[in-house]
This record gives sequence, structure tokens and C-alpha cells, in this order.
Amino acid sequence: MSDYSDTLAWLYGLEVERMDLKLERTTLALRLGNDPQRRFPSVHIAGTNGKGSTAAILHAILSAAGYKAGLFTSPHLTDFCERIRIGTRWVSPREVVDTVAAIKSDLEPADIRLTPFEMMTVLAFRIFAQACVDIAIVEVGLGGRLDATNVLTPLVSVITSIGLDHQQYLGSTLTDIAREKGGIIKPAVPVVLGKLDQESREVLYRKARDQGNAILSYGQDFTLEKDAFGRYCYDGKQYKYKNLQPSLNGKFQVHNTAVALASLEYLQDAFPVTEVQIRAGLRSVYWPGRLDVVSTQPLVILDGAHNIQALHALLAELPDLAPNRRPIFLFGVMRDKEWRPMVAALEQVAAAVVVTAVAQPRAEDPYTVQRAFSTNCSVRTIEGAAEACRQLLHQIGPQEALVVCGSLFLVGEVLPLFPEACVAPTISQTQRPLA
Repeated sequence: MSDYSDTLAWLYGLEVERMDLKLERTTLALRLGNDPQRRFPSVHIAGTNGKGSTAAILHAILSAAGYKAGLFTSPHLTDFCERIRIGTRWVSPREVVDTVAAIKSDLEPADIRLTPFEMMTVLAFRIFAQACVDIAIVEVGLGGRLDATNVLTPLVSVITSIGLDHQQYLGSTLTDIAREKGGIIKPAVPVVLGKLDQESREVLYRKARDQGNAILSYGQDFTLEKDAFGRYCYDGKQYKYKNLQPSLNGKFQVHNTAVALASLEYLQDAFPVTEVQIRAGLRSVYWPGRLDVVSTQPLVILDGAHNIQALHALLAELPDLAPNRRPIFLFGVMRDKEWRPMVAALEQVAAAVVVTAVAQPRAEDPYTVQRAFSTNCSVRTIEGAAEACRQLLHQIGPQEALVVCGSLFLVGEVLPLFPEACVAPTISQTQRPLA
């Protein structure tokens, strides 16, 4: 594997027919690399929605404080290198190529076969250890208990939210899903809980208390709310800050910011940060594709909402982001998602819907999705995501807004049409893909 494109083709070629969640393969693969996950402290973040944004916020603040902070998230939007960050840069394609080759040479004699995400996890942990990061912020891929990242023993375990998603793997009820996501809770490791329904909170509280964990819970131990003058004020156990300015759009990002700040309270002894550094970090957060206004003429909003909870959050924000505009939706989903409730929600607000599909094996057939809409909703299909977006950009008028949603994969396919928005300003030309 001599170049970046061949490396990624090999990595994605590891895809298995059936998801087989277990930790043994990842544990063995890491052991062959001298357990890199034990060579850096970490924060481990799970949740149905908000975990990636919370990770990005926490990473930005720690980086602004001068720490060499790693960040591992998924999926990426336009470039695989987005998934692994060290400080303010993405991992380079050369680092991906060389580290995957080293892992592959270890695994083949031992006949250890990893899934793509397991390989990505081992890759990230080796890169973090090689770079001698001060701390790594790690987002769970799916669930928690059996997720490949759950080999970590972090300084803080964070669960941002609980909702119905990935039921085929995590269970059919909120209680089931809470148990699976609560699997990242380790004995004596402090826990931060976001805004949760009562039954999920009880499940997670019980697990944490049984193991002797300290707990900070949104709404009870910390909040971030607007004061009478419209300024955001954080009220936590240690931190009390006024006039904060979360840089990411959306009320749910205010919640994610609060969860990140609560996590910092538990890190304060090992990784102290000042108020000035917190404010600087909040201003510098880069997390595209989430309530992302990528164009104003015409008005275009990209959001990776991929389940009904995230879609409801998006729809609640549209009156502020697109006041008095008729929303035209470009919609595409993965077939393993519960997407029919999303169709029902879109029918209530959409002026029109264009259904499309992304170039992913898991993508739902767009004509199947189109048939799920009622005859009262104006809906049509354009098969290619980028082509569908191009056509809509030429068709929507000044009293309309184009809203792209349903999948982060969909957002990733259309984002290159907006070059001003698709690359972080700290990414240098030398970090572009080799191929």
C-alpha cells in the first residue's frame, strides 16, 4: 500500500456482512502495538446525538489552552483525515498510509481480522501515542459497551443524550439503549450526563453509583442558559461564567457546550484551563455540517440530522435560521435507520422535498423513500446527491431556503459544492490527500 487511496480502499474493503460487536479483536490488535491507548489520558464521549459536537468543543478549548489534544470522531464529511486530529491539524495522509501499513504487518501473522471501524480506532490510538498527545478526546462510534473505543479507561466518561437509533444493535427501548451507551462508564471514573429522559437517567445513575462514580448531570449540577439580557451564562459546580458566546448554531449546541464545560470541571486538576482560554476555544470550534449555513444567496443549510430526534432539533431551528422562507428539503437516508418517522415530520413543514441517495452501500433506495411520502407533499427524486443539489441551487428563489439533511454522508457529498465552507482554515495544503 504505497499511497493514500490504496490504503483507504484496503481499509474499507474490510467491511463485514454483519455487524459483529465485540472488544476482543480490538484488544488483541492494540496489544500487538504495545497498547497505545494506555500511553495517553482520554475523555470518552457517547450519546445518540451531540457526542461529536461535544467532542469538538472540548478539543477546541483544550487546544486553545495550549495542550496537544487529539480528537477522534466519525464519520468524516469530505476527507478521511478529518477523523483524527492532533492539535489544530488533521492527521496527514502520509501518517495514515504509514501507520495502517504498520498495523497490517502486525495483524496478518496473528490472523487478526478487524472491521473498518476497529481498524480506524487502532489507527487513531497508535497515531495519538506516536504524537505524544497530552490528552485525547474520543467519540464512540456506535453504542458504547461493545464499541471498539471502549478499550479506554478515561479520565471522564460523557453521555450526551439518549434516543432511538441503531435499535437493531442497541435495543428497541430507551432503557436498552441507555444500558448500552452506559457501558462506557468505568469504576471510579467521573461521569457527565447531558439532558436525558427520566428512565435513561435512572439507568445511568444506577450504574454510576453502583461503581462509585462521581456524577455531574445537566439541569441538576450544571446549566448554560440565557440571562435577561440574552447572554449565555454557565452555572456549574466550579465554573461560573457570564456572557459566553457558543460559536455553533442551534439551541442543542448550547446544551453540548454545557456538557463540554462540565467535563472540563472534572479535568481541572490534571488539565487546568482559564476563563480566557475557554472563551477562545469556544470561538474557534470548527464542526461543519451541523446547522451549517454554507450560503446566504441562495440560503442553504446543511445538517447531518440522521434520526427523528436530530430532525426535530433541526426543524425547531428553521424559524430562526430561515425566517419567512419556504423550506425545500434535499433528503437522503441510510436504510438501516428508522427513517419513516422523519418522512412524516418533513411532510408537516416542507414546501417541497427532493429525495436522493449517496454513494454508500447502506444508502436507502430514493424511490422507496419517495413512495413513503403522502400525496399531499410535493416530492420527486434526483438520483445523484451532488447533481440534485446543483439543480436545486438554480431553482430555489429568494423566498425559499434549501435544507440538506438525513445523513452526514449526504452532507459530505454536497459540501464540496460550497468550497468556502468545506475546509477548516487551519488545514494546510501539505495535508491534502496524496492521490
